[in-house]
This record gives sequence, C-alpha cells and structure tokens, in this order.
Amino acid sequence: MIAVITHQGRTWRIALDRPIDLSIPLDADSPGPRAWYVGPPRFTPVNDGRRCYAVEEGAPVNFRDAVFNPHGNGTHTESVGHIDRVVHPVGGLLKRYWFTAQLVSVLPEERRTAEGTARVITLGQLRDTVGERAPEAFVIRTWPNPPEKRIRVWTDTDPPFIEAEACAWLRSIGVKHLLLDLPSVDRERDEGRLAAHHAFWDHPRTIDLHRTITEMIYVPDEVHDGEYILELQLPHFINDAAPSRPVLYAPMP
Repeated sequence: MIAVITHQGRTWRIALDRPIDLSIPLDADSPGPRAWYVGPPRFTPVNDGRRCYAVEEGAPVNFRDAVFNPHGNGTHTESVGHIDRVVHPVGGLLKRYWFTAQLVSVLPEERRTAEGTARVITLGQLRDTVGERAPEAFVIRTWPNPPEKRIRVWTDTDPPFIEAEACAWLRSIGVKHLLLDLPSVDRERDEGRLAAHHAFWDHPRTIDLHRTITEMIYVPDEVHDGEYILELQLPHFINDAAPSRPVLYAPMP
C-alpha cells in the first residue's frame, strides 16, 4: 500500500507495508531497557479473592494490571509538563501524527568536566547534518549501537547526552519532535538543571505545547541516515509522558 504525503509544497511517497519501528517492547521478562532506578514493568493477573484472572488458572480471560514508569521503562514521549509546574498531558498534545523526519548518526565527543569525562552530542556535530530545509522531527542514533541497547539498564552508567546549545539550535531551526536512543537528552546527574530539556522547550520563558521529546528508541544499523516520514503514536495518557511507538517510513523514488 502506497501513501502520498504532501507538506509545505513537497510530496513524499511511502510504502505503508515497510515500517521501521523504533520502539522497544515493554517486556516484563526482559532486563531492560530501564533507567532512573526503576524496576522492570509488571503485568499481574487480577485476583479478586475468588479467582485469579489468568486463562492458565482456569479463568475465561487474561485480565492483568500493568505497572510501569513511562520515563524509566522503555520508549516514551514527553511534553514540557515534564519540567513545568503543570503536568501538561502529552496524550492530547499532537494534532497530527505524521511528520517529515531526518535520521542522523553521531559518535558523542568526550569532554573533561568537573565531574570527570562526559560523552556529549554537540552543536557542532549536529549543525552540519541538516540541509536547507529543516525536518519537523530529528532522530539521533548514537554510536556504538549494539543490539544490547534494547535491554540495557542505564542506571548509574553516565550515558551520553545532548548539550543545551544543540537543543536550542534544533528549536531555532524549527524542529518540533526530538528523538534519541538514550534515556535522556540531559546528563544522568546534573543537579537538576535539565539544561537540554529547558533549551528545547525554551522553558520557563515559554510553555511550548507543540514540541515533544522521545527517549530510549532503537535504530537498527541497517537503517541508513537520511530523510524519512515519521509516524508518532502514543496512548492518550493524562500525564507528562507516555510509552510511544515511533515508526519511520523511507521515501520512495
């Protein structure tokens, strides 16, 4: 099935039967991905004292409670409500779900800081990747990119992060949706500054209800850098973050 998408005078043809799923399953039996000291997700059959609602226990249906943390368990999308006094629900933020996108791959640079060596995605690395027409969504894959990222426990590993100047620049050129394969755009321990989050949303000067950040995606090695169409879907959670399923579609000739 072929879809034709037109945006700002430009037309893309994409094959809907060739999706590139960037999400990581929320799997209770997997060690990860996890971050921020959270445990694995749990899916537990309801037990009302008379019956355990699992088919293998004789119930007519599987009827399970789900317990997880959107920020700490797997692929998720967040709104400015993540850093604002008001928890602006991400579930009602999007008015459409298809966006022009660009995928770039970056090897974070090592820098000396007061806290030791840090691995940073810099403005200089990103500036040269964007052409004349900025995408609506910017997708970052970091090197190295082992499949183990899909199950990594990121807590206390000091992962790479994006410098605030780079996030401010992405905002300035019109990027609305920032996606990356790390647990946060900010450093794991930064004394609560969250400078990259603040820069991308221009917070607190602005309460930007048009931009999102998606973290803990995974982009397979065989997916080439370049232009795509992004489909960004997430449940209608009344919360600052929700699990999400970003999907790329490569443009057809």
